[in-house]
Amino acid sequence: MDKGFEHGSPSQIRRAIWATRGLFALLGVFSAVWGVHIPSVKQRYALGEGALSLVLVAAAVGAVSAVMFAGRVIGRLGARQTAMLCAVVMACMLGMVLHWPGLPWLLLAMLFFGASLSVFDVAINTEGSALEVAGGQPIMGSLHGMFSLGAMGGAALAAGMLGAGVLAEWQLLGVGVAVAVAIWIGARWMLPTPPPTDKPKVHFTWPRGALLIMGLLTFAGMSAEGVMFDWCVLYLQQEVRMPHEQAAIGYAACAGAMAVMRFAADRLRALYSEQRLLQVSGVVTAVSMAGVLLTGHPVVAIIGCGLVGAGLAMIVPILYGAASRVPGTTPAAAIAAVSSIGYAGFMVGPPLIGFIAQHASLTAAMGVVVVAATVLALSARFVPEKAA
Repeated sequence: MDKGFEHGSPSQIRRAIWATRGLFALLGVFSAVWGVHIPSVKQRYALGEGALSLVLVAAAVGAVSAVMFAGRVIGRLGARQTAMLCAVVMACMLGMVLHWPGLPWLLLAMLFFGASLSVFDVAINTEGSALEVAGGQPIMGSLHGMFSLGAMGGAALAAGMLGAGVLAEWQLLGVGVAVAVAIWIGARWMLPTPPPTDKPKVHFTWPRGALLIMGLLTFAGMSAEGVMFDWCVLYLQQEVRMPHEQAAIGYAACAGAMAVMRFAADRLRALYSEQRLLQVSGVVTAVSMAGVLLTGHPVVAIIGCGLVGAGLAMIVPILYGAASRVPGTTPAAAIAAVSSIGYAGFMVGPPLIGFIAQHASLTAAMGVVVVAATVLALSARFVPEKAA
């Protein structure tokens, strides 16, 4: 742990915890509005499933590439300044997503979009791991719960604006600007970071050993989570035949259930084995998603999306928290290492879904969630247990 993060006063730590909760929620709002409007991108640029998958994989490539440098950026600027800088880029990319003259420009913009999201994500997770040490209490689950709560609110907001007939272009621009301003305000209360010294620090660690195991499981979890957030609205709209504003409720159900479970995650981690929690999470996700795909009924689909969200909820908080405790590296470097493999799940997932959807159906393609969750349940026993 970077010692400079540990020297905040109790009041600074309390303010930083609340600020970081807010930043996680704002990232959730931002991500949800983007997820709800993926069909808008598809319609605006007249894309098929294959071309749409290229748009999503471009964002994933940007994310994976940038996360390798996230530790260096955070080490130089600090988590606070990094978050503020990324907020500007995120806002610009979201506001412009429906205004590019063609697909090549959109793909280029998606690289910057994914890069800013991933570095921002590492910055606030680094802050969260620092606050766990500084405050002496587990908070990673509740922080990720705030992300899911924000995602639920963002999806509901987007659904409401769609129902009110607000143009997608204005929705994306307004949300982008509002989130960026809120991040700039909230980041002021993050813990201060000491200025960089000449002493060399580890900014990125190639995953091996325990970090590699956690990275591969993060890959499975984030693949499933990415498929749900990128494709579930389109699946409900196209395969289950739900109107766009109703399909967005499926996204909100997934994010809302995920939020509830993440708020309970810290308590559950204290009571039960993290290996067992990961195993149960995988089983619940696989069974619920299979039920959604086999029935194709609107009500079952909404309930199933909620159960999938609950099943996926604890995976990333547990794995990120475990990674930050690995000795011999900094929390930012460890989280970046695990994230680099996890974000590769976002890179592999979109083209795989698009390929299967083009050659079979989107229903068959969404079965990737079932496969990823099954692998996670079977492999969770390889995650190192937390110290007693």
